[in-house]
Amino acid sequence: MAVYNYDVVVLGSGPAGEGAAMNAAKAGRKVAVVDNRPLVGGNCTHLGTIPSKALRHSVRQIMQFNTNPMFRQIGEPRWFSFPDVLKSAEKVIAKQVTSRTGYYARNRIDTYFGTASFADDQTVEVVCLNGVVEKLVAKQIVIATGSRPYRPADVDFRHPRIYDSDTILSLGHTPRRLIIYGAGVIGCEYASIFSGLGVLVDLIDNREQLLSFLDSEISDALSYHLRNNNVLIRHNEEYERIEGVENGVVLHLKSGKKIKADALLWCNGRTGNTDQLGLENIGIAVNSRGQIQVDEYYRTEVSNIYAAGDVIGWPSLASAAADQGRSAAGSIVDNGSWRFVDDVPTGIYTIPEISSIGKTERELTQAKVPYEVGKAFFKGMARAQISVEPVGMLKILFHRETLEVLGVHCFGYQASEIVHIGQAIMNQKGEANSIKYFINTTFNYPTMAEAYRVAAFDGLNRLF
Repeated sequence: MAVYNYDVVVLGSGPAGEGAAMNAAKAGRKVAVVDNRPLVGGNCTHLGTIPSKALRHSVRQIMQFNTNPMFRQIGEPRWFSFPDVLKSAEKVIAKQVTSRTGYYARNRIDTYFGTASFADDQTVEVVCLNGVVEKLVAKQIVIATGSRPYRPADVDFRHPRIYDSDTILSLGHTPRRLIIYGAGVIGCEYASIFSGLGVLVDLIDNREQLLSFLDSEISDALSYHLRNNNVLIRHNEEYERIEGVENGVVLHLKSGKKIKADALLWCNGRTGNTDQLGLENIGIAVNSRGQIQVDEYYRTEVSNIYAAGDVIGWPSLASAAADQGRSAAGSIVDNGSWRFVDDVPTGIYTIPEISSIGKTERELTQAKVPYEVGKAFFKGMARAQISVEPVGMLKILFHRETLEVLGVHCFGYQASEIVHIGQAIMNQKGEANSIKYFINTTFNYPTMAEAYRVAAFDGLNRLF
């Protein structure tokens, strides 16, 4: 068994692991990264964010082709299979792996591929993919092993028609009807993807409203457009049992309903990847979902061991994970790069997409904050008309007395890009955070960004 010494060892090469490794290396530390795949990128690149968003983009292009009258001059609408569309995602994954492999090489970061576990609080043993065992000794260790779909014991995921959000990427056919159990972010995104391919989707939600953490108006808009695209949403339902049959799946609900489909996609929660780390050897406990508790510096209960990304829970977003990892390393190297990551925009890649930051109307009303609303509907925006993307709106919530921007909520074309303009203004100090910025600034025309100007005038016109 060979022994190698490092300043920092990072477990996981997803966004959190990469962020931690790069920041530590830039600060002059000797760094190693361990991943249980033969390629870097983590679940984000191989199973989660990248493939699902690449799938969504391809499906959206298909939907545009099939619904835009201009393309009827070329021919009739076309049908594409799920495996065909998946090929575009595979190309993006390969490009991402190539890019990220280059980052580690340029920064002289050693990579080990295998299963890591703690021997003690400064020693990690790696069983490499070729069977060789390596021992890595480090002053500080960052756990960034990510998460995987939660699998309840009473659901038979060995059945060929029952999938989770990881295994769905191996689906070799296009089902005519699909049950998606769980209407969180992942469930809603896949409902958009499959319905866009012409699949009849039953979306089972155990709550009374889709994505209830969103602004209610945005949530209602998502529900409408999913239903308009042949997604049947069933609220306040829970499964009794899931029965895999020869030609499909039967979902038995506690309400007494039975639903049959060609396949079932389980999208109900995630579990931290901590069960193989040997955390019991170093005295770190995890909660019922395998997640590790950290302080504001991303330090665990063992002072030289840090954790970041999905393995610590909220907000479980690739964007936040990268910043959390960078901040964890910032705590280690003390180079001024630490911050507690709580300014996180929500990006939901349904069709149309959703993004928001700040307070919702419900939260402001409950807090008795005197706010006003400014809206811009995309159907009236020149860029949206040119792009044939009329669905959606930008909504700005601002304090009616100080004019401070309190929340930005966007639904529709390029929502995840548009929200960052509002985020930038909300992060300004004092009077610089003002809705007046949007009317005193010249926006390119035509753009989607000028929706801020339209929404600002709409909101200010409500004041008296």
